[in-house]
Amino acid sequence: MLVCPSGVDVSSSALRFLTQQVRRHRREIGSRWRRPSAGRQALLTLAHLRVGHRHAQLAAGFGVGTTTAYRYVTEAVELLAALAPSLADAVRAASMKAFVMLDGTLLPIDRIAADRPFYSGKHKKHGMNVQVIAAPFGRLLWASPALPGAVHDVRAAREHGIVDALAEAGIRCWADKGDRGAGGTVRIPCWGRWETLSAGRKAVNQSHAKIRALVEQAIATLKSWRLLRKLGGSTTRTTKLVQAVLTLHLTSPE
Repeated sequence: MLVCPSGVDVSSSALRFLTQQVRRHRREIGSRWRRPSAGRQALLTLAHLRVGHRHAQLAAGFGVGTTTAYRYVTEAVELLAALAPSLADAVRAASMKAFVMLDGTLLPIDRIAADRPFYSGKHKKHGMNVQVIAAPFGRLLWASPALPGAVHDVRAAREHGIVDALAEAGIRCWADKGDRGAGGTVRIPCWGRWETLSAGRKAVNQSHAKIRALVEQAIATLKSWRLLRKLGGSTTRTTKLVQAVLTLHLTSPE
């Protein structure tokens, strides 16, 4: 196997943060000496999440076995996922904002046509549905556990309890037509074809679109971690990977 060094475009604060978590975990479990230091394990994990390097590539690059690379990545991802904010935490943070934005995104996965629960008719591909809550200027506040891609956005928002949580807190939320019927404090554009809408409804929809467009920045933040652009392996890992990325994002300076 050819090994080519590459850069990992993450902040040094993210590396320091994860290194501290790994070092603390090793002390807590009384781990004996390991060949890679806590810092190397953290860097290996960030290369997996940010660049999307697979375990065989990481093993070759860091001079460890493939099984060891998998074990180290899994351990670090679980440490990060455990620190991810809950929906209640996100709602408390959102209560300080004038409003929030809600949108669903599909994280593509490698599945065959027979895997119908993972096929999104909207996106015409297989994937996992993740709901994203963003602050007014597009900063990512929270990302939901992953559901199969066939799950519609409004159903996903209800299953996660997003609609009820925002309504109870009285937080206004801008969403797209995919959340039609959500109710509560969720606002969607006026329904109907553009050419059949009145001038007033068109103006409302244009204003709504300008506000809601910023949620795309939050989704782009999530997908800047290239592993999430094409997930392989077990779909059960997706939630923890998303939570790990969310933790790294929220602990990094804006």
